[in-house]
Amino acid sequence: MEKVFWPTEGYTKYDLLSFYIEISPYLLPYLKNRPCNFQRFPDGIAGKSFYQKNVPSFAPSWLQTVSIASEEREINYIMVNNLETLVYLVNLACIEIHPWHSRVESLENPTWGIVDLDPQAGVSFDMVIETACYVKEVLAEFGLQGYPKTSGATGLQIYIPLQPLYSYEQVRDIVGLICGRVHAKAPKITTMERLIKNRGKTVYLDYLQNLWGKTINAPYTVRPVPGAHVSTPLTWQEVEEGNVRPADFTIKNIGARLQAKGDLFLPVLTEQQSAEAVLAALEFS
Repeated sequence: MEKVFWPTEGYTKYDLLSFYIEISPYLLPYLKNRPCNFQRFPDGIAGKSFYQKNVPSFAPSWLQTVSIASEEREINYIMVNNLETLVYLVNLACIEIHPWHSRVESLENPTWGIVDLDPQAGVSFDMVIETACYVKEVLAEFGLQGYPKTSGATGLQIYIPLQPLYSYEQVRDIVGLICGRVHAKAPKITTMERLIKNRGKTVYLDYLQNLWGKTINAPYTVRPVPGAHVSTPLTWQEVEEGNVRPADFTIKNIGARLQAKGDLFLPVLTEQQSAEAVLAALEFS
């Protein structure tokens, strides 16, 4: 437990475990009944890491899992439905937790779409904020609400809660159309170019995160970056004022923020929005 995971700050595995235990009442609802991927760092963020999907052979029998067929094999995913599972994973040096966009009871139907704003090298966070405001504007044009959070690294992610009626392909196309509208409003600062070398100094509008089996770090999870940043929900007022940065939120201060503001992301779990207006626009695009 005394192994140092963040060398610069001296944060240990125990610090990580203490954080996840503290944050678990807020984090677990975003993981419940969702297959999860994990990134493990046995020697801390400065050491080698690896992603894990399949449950380890030595895992205890009480873990809740779900078997899903991939192109090559069956993958037995862990579901993080309780604190015991979360603690077990942190003991395996899991820093990041990436849930699916759908739950096991309806695996084919995501409960949210995500606009992932990924700034390219040399792009300021102010440009990410400006892009996020365009996303909010486009969502409003379709009668939709989006909820922003820091990625914990360099970008922002905007979640769009949806009725679990749409396929992954439909959600990809829904978010793709929204991103296309954003790019049309802000062509100088955004891109939808898939080749990194052709993106230039822009904010990449990544709608392909909405594919089957793709995952993004959950809200309130830690990122393996200096400072131990936490992926943190924001209010739109905070975004529009432009004073927040991903580095503002860490394992050392997120608890106080939650006590003061509560779970700003809760509508992502409770709202079930219709995307029929976007689908109608797709038919005529």
